[in-house]
Amino acid sequence: MSLRTAARFARRELRGGLSGFRIFLACLALGVAAISGVGSVRSAIEAGLTDQGAILLGGDAQVKLTYRFATDEELAWMDSVADRVSEVTDFRSMATVPREDGTDRALTQVKSVDDAYPLLGELVLDPAMPVSEALADRGGVMARVLADRLGLAPGDTFRLGDGVFTLRATIVTEPDDAGDGFGLGPRTIVATSDLEGSGLLAPGSLYETEYRLDLPDEADLDVVAADALGRFEENGMRWRDARRGAPGVARFIDRLGRFLVLVGLSGLAVGGIGVSAAVRAYLAQKTSVIATLRTLGATRQTIFLTYFLQIGALALLGIAMGLVLGAAVPLLFAPIIQDALPIPTVFTLYPAPLLEAALYGVLTAALFTLWPLARAEEVRAATLFRDALGSARVFPARRYVIATVLLLAVLVLAAALFSGSPELTLWTAGGILGSLILLSGAALLIRAAARGSTRAARGRPALRWALGSIGGPRESASAVVLSLGLGLAVLAAIGQIDGNLRTAIQRELPDRAPSYFFVDIQKDQMPGFLERVENDPAVSRVDGAPMMRGVITRINGRPAREVAGGHWVVRGDRGITYAAQPDSRTTVTAGTWWPEDYSGPPQVSFAAEEAEEIGLKLGDAITINILGRDIDATITSFREVDFSTAGIGFVLTMNPAAVEGAPHTFISTVYAEEDAEAAILRDVADAYPNITAIRIRDAIARVTELLESIGAAIRWGAAATLLTGFLVLIGAAAAGETARTYESAVLKTLGASRRRILQSFALRSALLGGAAGLVALAAGILGGWAIMTFVMEADFAVVWPNALAVVAGGVLATLVAGLIFAWRPLSVRPAAVLRASE
Repeated sequence: MSLRTAARFARRELRGGLSGFRIFLACLALGVAAISGVGSVRSAIEAGLTDQGAILLGGDAQVKLTYRFATDEELAWMDSVADRVSEVTDFRSMATVPREDGTDRALTQVKSVDDAYPLLGELVLDPAMPVSEALADRGGVMARVLADRLGLAPGDTFRLGDGVFTLRATIVTEPDDAGDGFGLGPRTIVATSDLEGSGLLAPGSLYETEYRLDLPDEADLDVVAADALGRFEENGMRWRDARRGAPGVARFIDRLGRFLVLVGLSGLAVGGIGVSAAVRAYLAQKTSVIATLRTLGATRQTIFLTYFLQIGALALLGIAMGLVLGAAVPLLFAPIIQDALPIPTVFTLYPAPLLEAALYGVLTAALFTLWPLARAEEVRAATLFRDALGSARVFPARRYVIATVLLLAVLVLAAALFSGSPELTLWTAGGILGSLILLSGAALLIRAAARGSTRAARGRPALRWALGSIGGPRESASAVVLSLGLGLAVLAAIGQIDGNLRTAIQRELPDRAPSYFFVDIQKDQMPGFLERVENDPAVSRVDGAPMMRGVITRINGRPAREVAGGHWVVRGDRGITYAAQPDSRTTVTAGTWWPEDYSGPPQVSFAAEEAEEIGLKLGDAITINILGRDIDATITSFREVDFSTAGIGFVLTMNPAAVEGAPHTFISTVYAEEDAEAAILRDVADAYPNITAIRIRDAIARVTELLESIGAAIRWGAAATLLTGFLVLIGAAAAGETARTYESAVLKTLGASRRRILQSFALRSALLGGAAGLVALAAGILGGWAIMTFVMEADFAVVWPNALAVVAGGVLATLVAGLIFAWRPLSVRPAAVLRASE
């Protein structure tokens, strides 16, 4: 009976329109729109990768081999299962252009192809021509940025190693570029047959061979994959098919999308504060209505259900608005997004992200409206005519406290389930909850401090009025500090993380990283190479090591991935070196090194941190496939390896007798003064054209570009959170307009000027904004420290420019919101206001 009655009351209340609920609706709609919009774009990208997977991969399936070509047995198997097979090699080299005044050089990612390339898709060139024509007679094509950097035009010649090629065209669209992963240089494409004699594909050189397969329509990818891996996986063969045409891109988009959803949840939490404040303000306005209903015999349950149903209906409206916005905006801006992304996208209506966003919206609305609704139920009828909520106890009935805790647990559980990253979700939830607790305590302290500071403000009436208002019983300090503070805390944490990542990459680089990483140095070239770099006074350090690549296939007789799971060490091929004795910079943490002249069964020294992560111990046996040959080795020691310095670091170091006979090359890092880098590169490249030099500063610049794009996406997500906080600020300022009007009327009656009253309002806003900014800064720094220390395992230092910007933003935001709603109270006539309040 009470439900039917409450529904009738709620329906009548809704006839009053949306007055008082505009901020409520805006907060919910914006939070839901942000989450559903991010999810829709992610789904569009995933659909594009799935739909175009075969083109991105270059075939229905791909077999990849490390630093070798396929054997006759492997080629025969590929020919038996595929209608067509295309062989592609991928490696880095130096593109050089000799000129009268010197030689221009640039690092390039080379793709050498056969006559069948491309099996799928189209290589679009400028000027337009078939691939066969572009690559005929030692022709080549390259990315326009590389051609411009080298000053090349079609018809000009350039060198790769000892080979001379003619540029025929520049690349407009490369169909399989997204499936190739991250490259350190722009693309150059030549024919594999033309690389003979160039010295670039010599035994032991660093290259990968990919065989793209055009399978029959009836082929079962699962069956073909199982057959391939069953036959050749332990030979180092890696399999990929069109279902995961660009796995690196897919993983990146998925992880970035999940993180942005968590940032969106932070925005929804900020919106929840606005929702709670709006509900409380609305119920305060309904004092006479609730009092009348209680006087006429309405039960507590009826009162609760009346406003629960009304606010629930409005919440569903806000969520629906957010879903429409989140679905429509990606569709509306689809052409712009598609032009900006280098990967295919399929924009349409995706139900899954909309349902996920709707669930978050419902749980957030229920979580933040339950408490004020429950407190309203506890108010006695005798006090309702005075203050609907002011006389209610702080904590509602136990059942509502339990329901609140359960709603919070369900929200966190749903976020962990949908994000696919429970650890990151718990960190985010803990950060939000900790920030809310910190901000709530800060709001109480701010009010207490304001009350205690009024005496100290004697002689400064505007400041004293501002402090008195902040510490007063009706001041909205809590809503301001919570909403703006949480938004600023998210922005502060992201700013600190972004700044620390930039610091780690840019500021620490000159002191820690080498100038050049030289690869593909032949054994007989090492003496001449070392003579050049070690005798240069500008060179402070030279490191070198033999290098080959291998795949860990088995651990203690079991498949490596079964033992190590998805650990990066067993996901692909790894660099391997050998050494008779450890050098002075090697620290053995456990076990013993082999004797210098050891020639017994193969032994290996494993990187200590990675071994611990995998669960390896001394005496474990591992099988390493090097160039198709299995080597069974025993782990006899662990050692420290620091991969963060961009220097030489190997997970696996073996005794020389175990691998020295395998074809291999040497690598070297050179630490030199920046002014000497160009001369070193020129001399080495002139003497040994096959050697590839990777300038570490350029490589770091590529990584920095990637981080910048990630940071921009995250900052946009944080901006949405901050916008929600600003909307809550506007709601709090609007809710306090009546109080400001009465205050202005009283002060005018007592002789205060409009200028002095406006100063008081501005000071109040600035003080609250500054306080919220300082507390948010503390929470953001703490959150940034936790993420950098425990998640990214990196050093942390406060980035003060970002920190000060957060505090300044807090002051500016509250000042703007406060002044927007200050003009009307300043313009009222005191007599009319005071007469109406009698």
